[in-house]
Parts: sequence; C-alpha cells; structure tokens
Amino acid sequence: MKKWIALPVLVAVLLLGYLAAGPFIAYNAIREAVQAQDTAELAEHVDFPELRRNLKLQVDDYVVRKAGADVQSSLLGAFAVRIASGIAGGMVDTMVTPVGIGALMEGRSVWHRASGGGITDNTYETAPTPDRLQEADYGFESLSRFTATVQSEDGQPLTFVLSRQGLEWKLTDIRLPLGSDAESL
Repeated sequence: MKKWIALPVLVAVLLLGYLAAGPFIAYNAIREAVQAQDTAELAEHVDFPELRRNLKLQVDDYVVRKAGADVQSSLLGAFAVRIASGIAGGMVDTMVTPVGIGALMEGRSVWHRASGGGITDNTYETAPTPDRLQEADYGFESLSRFTATVQSEDGQPLTFVLSRQGLEWKLTDIRLPLGSDAESL
C-alpha cells in the first residue's frame, strides 16, 4: 500500500524539480547556442511572434515618451510620431531573427555577427566575443516567468524574460534599457 502512495509522490517531486530547473536548462541552451552561433538551436528556444510583439510595445512606448506631449498635441506631430513608430516596428521585425537575437545577446551589432565578428591583427582571424550571458542575475517573477539580467557593454541592465509554455521555457521578451536617459534606439 505504501508503494502506491510513494510512486505518485515521487512523480510529483520529479515534475516539480523539472519545472523549477526548466528555465535554467533553457537559458543555458540559449547561451550555448549564442556562443556556438547556432541559429537553428537558438530558434528552438525563442517564441518569435511574442518577442516581436513585446519589443514593438517597448519601442513604441519609448518613441511616444521621447516625443513628449507637445509634439503629440499637434496633428503634424502625431503623424510624425506614428511614422516613427512604424519605422521602429519595422526595425524590430528586421532584428528579431535568430541572427539578430544572437547578436543582441552577445552585445554585438547584427552586421558584426553576420560578418563573423571583429577583426584582429590577422585579417583572417576573428576576435572571440565575451560570454556576457554567463554572469546573469537570475530570478523567478512568477511560476511561469523567469528573468536573467546581464549588463550591456555600456553598463545598462538587459533583462531576458523566459516564459513557460506547457513544460517548455522560451524567450518571450527582452527588456531593453530604454529609460529616460537613453539617447538612441
């Protein structure tokens, strides 16, 4: 009789352990895919439609806040803000690809990543990029949301948000440092 009770308890403990370790496993897989520049592996751990939506919302909010109330109150200003938001949304669509996400996570530009990296003294050799993702501050925001925060090259916090989708964890948001002191997109 005790065996029948122990088996479901064991299964429940193993399932809870897997759910707790899931975001760490997914984040480590993302980090390894970025280091190996394996875009196919990276794409398996990213929910691209959700990530695009979240980044567009952040960029739109930034554009509107940067424009200010004075610009938005005029018809021409509101039209300009709308055009700027559309251009910024197009840029997000262009950047949210496996190559673009990998470059952002490495702290490099997309062109830098696509061309193979920095040039060293030997023009045929590329400089290795530092693994900024290794020293992240981790934390659960809820049972289905996990964050990993790293410092960008200029010292700004860059937060990667993984969300649980069933038993899988996927990258669904990147909280960009678009505060009031940011100068450019």
